[in-house]
Amino acid sequence: MGREQWKKIWVGSAGNMVEWFDWFVYATFAVYFADAFFPEGNETANLMNTMGIFAVGFFMRPVGGWLLGRIGDRRGRKAALTLTVTLMSASAILIACAPTYATAGYAGVAVLMLARLLQGLSVGGEYAASATYLTEASAPERRGFASSFQYVSMTAGQLVGLGLQILLQRNLSDAALHSWGWRIPFVVGALGAAIVFYLRRSLLETEVYADSGAAADASRGTLGLLWQHRREAFLVMALTMGGTVAYYTYTTYLTKFLSKSAGMDKSTASLVSFCALFVFMCVQPPAGMLSDRIGRRPLLITFAVGSTFLTVPIMTLLRHADTFWPAFGLALLALLVVTGYTSINACVKAELFPTGIRALGVGLSYALANALFGGTAEYVALWFKRAGHESGFYWYVAGCAAVSLVVYLTMRETRDIDLNRVAALDGGKRAAVPEATTITPAS
Repeated sequence: MGREQWKKIWVGSAGNMVEWFDWFVYATFAVYFADAFFPEGNETANLMNTMGIFAVGFFMRPVGGWLLGRIGDRRGRKAALTLTVTLMSASAILIACAPTYATAGYAGVAVLMLARLLQGLSVGGEYAASATYLTEASAPERRGFASSFQYVSMTAGQLVGLGLQILLQRNLSDAALHSWGWRIPFVVGALGAAIVFYLRRSLLETEVYADSGAAADASRGTLGLLWQHRREAFLVMALTMGGTVAYYTYTTYLTKFLSKSAGMDKSTASLVSFCALFVFMCVQPPAGMLSDRIGRRPLLITFAVGSTFLTVPIMTLLRHADTFWPAFGLALLALLVVTGYTSINACVKAELFPTGIRALGVGLSYALANALFGGTAEYVALWFKRAGHESGFYWYVAGCAAVSLVVYLTMRETRDIDLNRVAALDGGKRAAVPEATTITPAS
């Protein structure tokens, strides 16, 4: 992999890290600011309300996937990546300055809601642009390895958020964190986004897109063209279902689960998540490299089988893990299973679409699946907990993985597909896509 390709991956990943830092700090710091925006009452109810707003952000992701995916297909991946980080910076500033219920009543909730809508718009477009960019920017025989950096950067963003949380927990009192300390990470996120905006202005466009002649084709990035690839779009939604539910269960929800259900103190729960996520981040590139050698389907199937049969026992044991090492071991086992999905899902989805519809096809389809399953995972978990049937959520996660397993078993292998192929258009109708060019696996 040449220096130019590494530069593209680095700049794309750095922006993705900041995007997901801002996205995840809302979830990781929700336990501190949930009571600030609602009247005093049931703590679990306030947390549910706050996470309900978190879920609302996911429902803006399809809009972001459509709007910024269209921009990515028509004006280039660079234009979409620059716009997404601008929106994220604005949303972080809004949350950092949002008034509390004691100061302005429900006006603070309105500001919080607006910020989450902007975050949803931004992250929906970020996934579309970054998944496409990282896949296209790599050598054909190393697409799995290169695209794995999407979840490396996503997890790095969450680790920075968790690390900041641990630092604040150790240096500020619990009262200070609930009062004003929770605003600090959103200020940090806004500053980070400004830095990445500067870096992305000098970002190089991918050769695959630059050589595709997108500017000359009025059908690029349109819903009409996406409809011609509706089978691939539905496939992306189905293969995302199990992966996104499992990912959010063992990342953003894990800290709250350990503190609220297992009875672990917040600082230890945060440390468990931090250590498990660090190892998880490190295994993404090796797993991506493995997919370049043996294909994408074996890793996806391994994930789905593991999640289907191990979720219930892992979550049950985590429910009773009130010390660091047992919780760390179980969380790490769960995340290693999820690696079969996270390490390669970006390139699998990008490999399903031709260049002219790749960003929109990946972004909108993935965002719809996330809105339905990923964004609601924590809310569903808290709903089961409030109803007194917390174990029902474990079976829900396992069931979603089982559905995706069926998809993985029946889908085609995508490793050897040539990304330079572009479906010819004749009178607005989709012509046959050329057979995939065989690519020699990396040695």
